[in-house]
Amino acid sequence: MKKALVYLILCCTALPAGAQTLTLDECRAAAAEHNRTLRDGRFELEAALQTRREALTGYFPQVSATGGVFQAQHGLVQADFGMTIPQLGTMNLPLSMVKRGIVGGITAVQPVFAGLKIVNGNKLARLGEEVGRLQLQKTESEVREQTDAYYWQVVSLRDNLSTIEAVERQLEEIHRQVELSVKAGLVTTNDLLRVELRQQEIASNRLKVENGLKVSKMLLAQHIGVDWRAFDVAAEFGQPEAPAAFYVPVEEALDNRAEYRLAEKNVEAQKYRKRMERGKRLPTVGVGAGYLYYNVTDKDVDDGLVFAQVSVPISDWWGGAHALKKARIREQQAENDRLQAREMLAVEIERTWSEVQESYAQILLTRRSVTSAAENLRQNRNFYQAGTAPLTDLLDAETLYTRSRNDFTSACAAYRTSLARYMRVTGR
Repeated sequence: MKKALVYLILCCTALPAGAQTLTLDECRAAAAEHNRTLRDGRFELEAALQTRREALTGYFPQVSATGGVFQAQHGLVQADFGMTIPQLGTMNLPLSMVKRGIVGGITAVQPVFAGLKIVNGNKLARLGEEVGRLQLQKTESEVREQTDAYYWQVVSLRDNLSTIEAVERQLEEIHRQVELSVKAGLVTTNDLLRVELRQQEIASNRLKVENGLKVSKMLLAQHIGVDWRAFDVAAEFGQPEAPAAFYVPVEEALDNRAEYRLAEKNVEAQKYRKRMERGKRLPTVGVGAGYLYYNVTDKDVDDGLVFAQVSVPISDWWGGAHALKKARIREQQAENDRLQAREMLAVEIERTWSEVQESYAQILLTRRSVTSAAENLRQNRNFYQAGTAPLTDLLDAETLYTRSRNDFTSACAAYRTSLARYMRVTGR
């Protein structure tokens, strides 16, 4: 699949604009591979993985090494040395030692008990990795929804452009007929001016749609990581499927939402933080071994040692009670946020489902409007050619037809977009 996608994109960059048509599935695959927001999400997940691996090293012995040299101006050991000389008697002589030296050592301490800070720290790091995966899943759903929105926006504008092209052909025929009527003296030039004004209005609309189509293609291309000049999309909405096939119960959808699972993970994380806060007030116990070397009297001396150490954070007990209460408050707050998230997500799911149903109903309504507007345009064209209806009625009928076609296109795009949003909010 990846090789096929790479080949597709290479073809897109090598061919002129419009030479390659991408389907919705191909756009989704390209976005999953090249979208920069998704890349950032993968980077965040990799960083969380490295954090978990870093926390795992807390179980290993803590090894440290020290060393140094010194040179003193006077000996570090000063003393008077008394001696007796027969000819001179007894005298005191100054003695200076340890003027230079070398010291060094290495120790390894294995934590035996650290107030469960290491255990809870590793659990918190593993939880951080799970959160990273859920965040990536959430980002993937959002990128997929945005891909669909950009795609159907391009399709909508392409359909609007097709409508404008059809209207332009109709107006050209009307202009030809009115021009002949003016030459025959059957109508005044005012009718011809009305047609030309309508043609200019359609030309202005074409310019707006073409510019909008260009910008929408650029947004889609940047989103999926391709050159906007070298691709196009399928310009058909197809037959929309009824929304009933996509419905899922709210409770089932809530359990699939990454946002709700993230809220649950936040509650779990606050529990681990509370335990770590409690562990800061507990004693820490460790055992270790070391090696010591020094040379301060021009003689090498080395030795090994083993030791045990206990550390009791007595002063931390004073403020620790307040810090622990704050951690409990944070845990209660996280639980409250979880409940609120579930309630608000349920509202979002219901609202989105209502939008899906409404947009599908709009498709059915606007489709009937297109049929009625097309028939109205046909009859007014026949009436105008028969001389029983004025030109203004024909132009009004053409305007209604154009508006109904655009409304139908907008309804189709809204349905596809709301359906993509519904798939995201239901965790699919």
